[in-house]
Amino acid sequence: MKSSNSKDKISGKTFKVPKEINLQIKNKVYNLIILDESGSMESIKSNIISGFNEVIQTIKSMEKKFPEQEHFISFITFNGTGIKTILENQPVKKAAELNEKMYKPNSLTPLFDAIGTGINNLRNKIENEKNCDVLVTILTDGLENASKEYSGKQIKELIEILKMNNWTFTYIGTDHDIDKVAGSISINNTISFNRDEISMKAMFVKESELRMMRCEEISEKHKKINLFD
Repeated sequence: MKSSNSKDKISGKTFKVPKEINLQIKNKVYNLIILDESGSMESIKSNIISGFNEVIQTIKSMEKKFPEQEHFISFITFNGTGIKTILENQPVKKAAELNEKMYKPNSLTPLFDAIGTGINNLRNKIENEKNCDVLVTILTDGLENASKEYSGKQIKELIEILKMNNWTFTYIGTDHDIDKVAGSISINNTISFNRDEISMKAMFVKESELRMMRCEEISEKHKKINLFD
């Protein structure tokens, strides 16, 4: 910060006066990724790992493209043995990539429990944040079949509330009616894919494009807000 010297006429003391004061507060963007780790994901495990590491790189590039934004990543996986937190509100600069030791598909698909747990944990941690947006990505290859804590109705009601508070949801899936399942829990943004490598690469490219578009919208929104501050 540049400054110049000035003299107080009354006290005769010299003090520094900043020439530029940057009062801009960065907009925090929380990226929550909820990934199916049930047994049926084993056949596409390597493509999932490489794809989600590309998503992390995309988020890092977005923070560079939009310096007024500060990105954080929360990353959970789920199956019938439990819900596992891999990253929790980690600054994107420090985010570690996914590897085979972290991701071991097995068991059933408690989809609703994973969604409810993931978004409520993040919601509680950022409830006092005033200048933030949340991007939630859900990826699964099957239907709900093991939840005990949350029902589809509860998830739908929760998502409808959060969508009115700068939360954006994207549902990505294969081997089931993606639009029907997403619509049943009030998610409008969907991406479907097949299990082959080409289709999965195209899916992750589409996911990155949607994420980038949303960050551009966030940037424009806060520029307009700052005009009236």
